[in-house]
Amino acid sequence: MNHAQLTALGRALRLLGEHGEALSTDTPDAKLHEVRADLKRALDQLEESVTAAAPTTRCHEHPNGPVDKAAPDLCLLCETRRRAARRSEYNGGPLPARPATDPVQSRYGVRGDRPQPQQRWLPELWNGQAWQLCGTPRRDRREAELYIAAQLRAPRAAMAYRLVHEFTDYEVLRVWGTPVRVDIEPMGGV
Repeated sequence: MNHAQLTALGRALRLLGEHGEALSTDTPDAKLHEVRADLKRALDQLEESVTAAAPTTRCHEHPNGPVDKAAPDLCLLCETRRRAARRSEYNGGPLPARPATDPVQSRYGVRGDRPQPQQRWLPELWNGQAWQLCGTPRRDRREAELYIAAQLRAPRAAMAYRLVHEFTDYEVLRVWGTPVRVDIEPMGGV
């Protein structure tokens, strides 16, 4: 629906609202015919602006998907997925059986359940007030150092750059330049 159609449809619906507020038991037939004509005009505008087919299901993921009358949302695709999940629960499912040596489930999970920490190298620049990220975090240290070297050669280089190693904690690896705190007020705020 484009903006012109949206504006025209809104105007027609507001006009119908005004007609609805003005209706009473002694409304003349001429006024009812005018309401009917305005209603038909609004329906025609709505018909012109609707471009997609009406949804066949109540599923937000597959609105025009195949229909299953037994499904609560009428979506065959989602219902098939739900049935497969229920079937796997009844059949023992893909869940691995717990070994006899681990009778108590840990509240925090076991080491194998946690994702492995990822190490990254973060290029940062000194903006006069604080260190800020100045590029995409890199997986390769050499690539991050080459990026900072290129930034130093740029025409509008910052006064200082640093490379931070992020693993499970942050560690500053190397600093290029000298960060100096710059007061944002001219003349020292005098």
